[in-house]
Amino acid sequence: ELGWPESVPYLDRPPSPLEFYREWVSPNKPCIIRNAISHWPALKKWTSAYLREVVGPKVVSVAVTPNGYADAVFQDRFVMPEERQMPFMDFLDIVEKKVTSSNVFYVQKQCSNLTEEFPELVSDVQPDIPWMTEALGKKPDAVNFWLGESAAVTSLHKDHYENLYCVISGEKYFLLHPPSDRPFIPYELYQPATYQVSEDGSFEIVDEKTADKVPWIPLDPLNPNLKLYPEYAQAQPLQCTVKAGEMLYLPSLWFHHVQQSHGCIAVNYWYDMEYDLKYSYYQLLDGLTKAVKML
Repeated sequence: ELGWPESVPYLDRPPSPLEFYREWVSPNKPCIIRNAISHWPALKKWTSAYLREVVGPKVVSVAVTPNGYADAVFQDRFVMPEERQMPFMDFLDIVEKKVTSSNVFYVQKQCSNLTEEFPELVSDVQPDIPWMTEALGKKPDAVNFWLGESAAVTSLHKDHYENLYCVISGEKYFLLHPPSDRPFIPYELYQPATYQVSEDGSFEIVDEKTADKVPWIPLDPLNPNLKLYPEYAQAQPLQCTVKAGEMLYLPSLWFHHVQQSHGCIAVNYWYDMEYDLKYSYYQLLDGLTKAVKML
């Protein structure tokens, strides 16, 4: 009734700015766009050998966890990964299984890590997506680089960004919920904590004692506990696979859970959302959901 598609539709070409705004951004609908990044040098150049040559010994930020879940609920905490500084070539050794580790490694630091930590690679992509920049009248707030193991999972969450997610190699697997599913998606407040490596190499969870509690989604949409969260049975997830050379438009406020093939490389562009009537409607829905649960 709200007009959400039963599956994520495909566009065979990048749209014009006006077309994209009218048909996708304004109605807040996702789509997968083919042939939008086929001219990027990165699609051919970003092999492991090339990345070793260009980035190689440079020290970068890598998220390390014992279980592949960074920024996720674990043992009644909202646990963030250990942020390890390590040579990029050592990280590639782990991804290529030249070095074995019981932990899970993922280059996933946001805050525009492509431009901040990997400037050597920027010329192989684009600083922004021109038709999106024109449609929204602004440049992206951040351009992020993603590379990691298949065990690395992004837990269900939402962002206040219009997100263009571009897969360079491998595949990304998205499970999506529209903002209208908010009443069926549980949020709880959690003590924030961080994984830290102890002297014997094992991980311990250390609370961030001075930080405020974090609202997060405890549910795993791939294996939902419907006894604890029966309302989730009414939610209507969409699932899609974004392949190399394809771009997913992930609208603001859509919930998403992400997995990937091993060694998948991606770049995404975050454009700040407009805090317009759609945002006000979402805030109302969120407030009503919280109020009903207090009754």
